[in-house]
Amino acid sequence: MSSHRLFVALRPPRPVRDLLRAAMHGISAARWQDDEQLHLTLRFIGEVDRHRAEDIAAALGALHAPAITARIAGVGMFERKGWPHTVWAGVEPAAALAALHRKVDQLLARVGVPSETRAFVPHITLARLNRSAGPVAPFLAQHGDLASSPFAFTRVILYESEMGHGGSRYHPVARYPLECSATSAAATALTSSHVAAKPSSAP
Repeated sequence: MSSHRLFVALRPPRPVRDLLRAAMHGISAARWQDDEQLHLTLRFIGEVDRHRAEDIAAALGALHAPAITARIAGVGMFERKGWPHTVWAGVEPAAALAALHRKVDQLLARVGVPSETRAFVPHITLARLNRSAGPVAPFLAQHGDLASSPFAFTRVILYESEMGHGGSRYHPVARYPLECSATSAAATALTSSHVAAKPSSAP
């Protein structure tokens, strides 16, 4: 049975993506994200079979949450075994984004997706680094005050990640509007057969 590598995310609008891409330089050997890859992950799910993927898409249709007015706020990095691994842009307000993360996590738990154990840090990945990349400190210093005007996250998107040449490609599977009304969370699936029809993606 084919498997599908899924995650739930927010997509920043084009002016914000343009701001981020303008800052994406200055670290040698970094693998900078392209426009298509810029997103804020609310919940990584991982590999699931077709039936579980359909259950996940349906479960997220029960999402009821307001749109979030956010802004880009600085940059940072994650390390792995003492080495810089990822450079990212921070996103505020953390509390509102964390609340949305928890709602998504709770809906996924209803269909058997284990709850997230890692701390949730709202961010948009700018580059992935290997041990030959760097130095990172000059980039962090130069863009420490990176900021955007306020912008709205108005929908949550369920994505499928497909590995390919040049890195992962992300395919929207379904979109879930964020509003204040009780009927706001009806999912707008791009196609209910998308998950079933797509070929297996590499881990």
